[in-house]
Amino acid sequence: MDSRRFDMALRERDYVLGTHDDEVERLGVQHSVWRPRAHDAWQRAGFNVGQTILDVGCGPGYATLDIADVVGPAGRVIAVDRSRRFLDVLAAQCDARGITTITLLESDLDEAVFPATAADGAWCRWVLAFVMRPRDLLERIAQGLKPGGVFVSHEYFDYALWRSLPHSPLFEEFVTATIANWRRSGGEPDIGLEVPRWLEELGFEIESVRPLVYVISPRDYMWQWPTSFMQVGLKRLVDLGAIDAARAPALERAMGEIANSTDMRMITPGLLEVIARKR
Repeated sequence: MDSRRFDMALRERDYVLGTHDDEVERLGVQHSVWRPRAHDAWQRAGFNVGQTILDVGCGPGYATLDIADVVGPAGRVIAVDRSRRFLDVLAAQCDARGITTITLLESDLDEAVFPATAADGAWCRWVLAFVMRPRDLLERIAQGLKPGGVFVSHEYFDYALWRSLPHSPLFEEFVTATIANWRRSGGEPDIGLEVPRWLEELGFEIESVRPLVYVISPRDYMWQWPTSFMQVGLKRLVDLGAIDAARAPALERAMGEIANSTDMRMITPGLLEVIARKR
């Protein structure tokens, strides 16, 4: 294996949840659930036809493709991610759909310098929580936006809010292990608490800050979002040694009982939506 491929393999493994097929599929479910909230935020932020939008940490590109629809053939989307695997998934979709308005940029977000495009807007969802220097990333995003450009983010502000109703100690153990592994990997799950202050320091005017928290049941479409994560996340935590393999069977049973329940409820992790405009 040459040095570049070896480095790429290390970076792929370094993803908290990996970049394998199961994770690509899970991210598709996640985006499907959150698509209405994303589109609502983009509309209120003024994403529009003909604009250039940065998709920061695009992953396999589900939101990227939606933004490309918003800006239309006269617009442009610059999709940035460090995962070659994810970018290849997005490139395949662009080829299949004949989309030529999406530019792919492979770069570690802790180092990425965004093209000097004077973008009209930037979208960032569940990204700042994973990078090593989130404020620096925000500063570089700001440099990539023109005056009046708008930044939209969805980041957690209270991940531990994720609870089952009725209370399940095993489920809480899983959530606690998820948070601990996240922080061991260098991220901060509750980064949303810092985002508004950092944006103001970087010369943005905050237009909207609001929490997005839901109490859901198996009858809700959103139910498949946390339950799909539970299945993939538990296996990943065991593989990484973040959960003792001896604990896995009990946790797996508890996750299955919750996921397949017909009468339980869940409180979703606390998510903060921020819309801010560069002065």
